[in-house]
Amino acid sequence: MKYVLLGKQSDEWLTRHDERLRLARAKASELGIEFDSIHYTQGRYDFVDVANAPSPEAMLNFSVWYVKQGFGSFESLPAFDDAAMAAASKAD
Repeated sequence: MKYVLLGKQSDEWLTRHDERLRLARAKASELGIEFDSIHYTQGRYDFVDVANAPSPEAMLNFSVWYVKQGFGSFESLPAFDDAAMAAASKAD
């Protein structure tokens, strides 16, 4: 399942970017999560990522782990492709 992650980084980890990213990628890989893209933004969110997770439980595990590390927090939004939307729009 594809997810869009909208996140905020903690102040503590802003200056330790490389370490945070290395640890997060390692944990994600352990859970079978792969990142398609990682983008840093200004405004309400500090980052917007696109990831593929093998299950909702894997994404839940990653998000809980991320918060426990003190890295910050994020919202994980399931993302559907155009074919899924087209099929859903035709359903009764």
